[in-house]
Amino acid sequence: MSTVAVPVLDLVIGGLAAVAVIGAVYWLSPRRGQRALRQRLGAIATRLGADAPGSDTRRTEEALAHLERSTDLAAEAVAESTSESIRLRRALDTLRQAIVIVDERGEIAFSNHRAAQLMGGRHADAIAAQAVEELLEATAIGGSEERTLELYGPPRRTLVVRTESIDNGARLLGTIAVIEDISERRRLEEVRRDFVANVSHELKTPMGALGLLAETLLGETEPEVAKRLAQRIHLEAFRISRVIDDLIELSRIENESSPPREPVQLNLVMAEAAERVRAAAEQREVELVVEEAEPQLAVLGDRRQLTSAVFNLLDNGVKFSYENSKLYLRGGEEDGFAVVKVVDTGVGIPTRDLERIFERFYRVDSARGHSTGGTGLGLAIVRHVAANHHGSVHVESREGEGSTFTLRLPLNSSGTP
Repeated sequence: MSTVAVPVLDLVIGGLAAVAVIGAVYWLSPRRGQRALRQRLGAIATRLGADAPGSDTRRTEEALAHLERSTDLAAEAVAESTSESIRLRRALDTLRQAIVIVDERGEIAFSNHRAAQLMGGRHADAIAAQAVEELLEATAIGGSEERTLELYGPPRRTLVVRTESIDNGARLLGTIAVIEDISERRRLEEVRRDFVANVSHELKTPMGALGLLAETLLGETEPEVAKRLAQRIHLEAFRISRVIDDLIELSRIENESSPPREPVQLNLVMAEAAERVRAAAEQREVELVVEEAEPQLAVLGDRRQLTSAVFNLLDNGVKFSYENSKLYLRGGEEDGFAVVKVVDTGVGIPTRDLERIFERFYRVDSARGHSTGGTGLGLAIVRHVAANHHGSVHVESREGEGSTFTLRLPLNSSGTP
């Protein structure tokens, strides 16, 4: 109940009591006391917000009726004020920000649900609660304050606390504190900065190489050397083209977080991806072995995205396989999921890098990545495709012994192949 409604409620209760008590007194009072009773009844009605009774209200019964009407109106005002207070509280509880309001004495008059969680929780929350109390005290005499808190968790969070005094133009009524969690915003800003820096680096390196190669080629007179320089220029141009293509593909997949859903046979996806990577496998003398799934095994999703994910797993496997080795593509069903496994016996991945290989532009060994023509975006594409289809991807690997990438996708539950 709002603080505005409390005095009105007191008056209502007082008015109802007055109606009962004064009515009884009326029947027991002598006539000379009834004028004083009428005056007191009129005063109570006026305090309840009603207009004072007219001069023609000379009978005590009329004064009592006027008081009853005034009490009814005041009761309606209390009910309306209570309803508005409840509505306001529920609305503030739905906010993402934590809200704390203190009165002029510094006591908490209101806090929404998020604030209640924040003000009495773990160690990091205790730090935030202390900062809120300090800022509320600082603005108790007026003005506003703001502070950014870095809570290292886990999980790591960034909070912005803003406090501002409340007044009615004549005096201070209290202070309000708004606590906003901007952790996700900060994370996205960091991702965006890293992305721009990485793209700039990935494009600057081959572009610089192209410039130097072209400058050297201009002054070269030996046909054999000129041919090798032209081949290098072609290779660097191809690298730039791969980076741009993968960026476009990743951007498209990220924007299609809810791609069209249709039943897709797993074998068709595997066959199409294998065909796309076969030429690269033959060039590196890697034998691609496809072990198909059951013909009726299907998933619900976007065929183009799914093919792109399997192709990038195979392309990664080809790049980091030894020459004259085998690369296995296996499809099947495990625990109610459609599963695609890509198994190689190549260089493997160090344990320290397993958690990061699905990040954009991350390479286990940047020099090795450049030598194989990798862009560092393929596995990021796989992760986004898996997320778009409510699936997952993970890797098991030992350095020097090879890697197994597993893509898990929900089965088609519609029954339509």
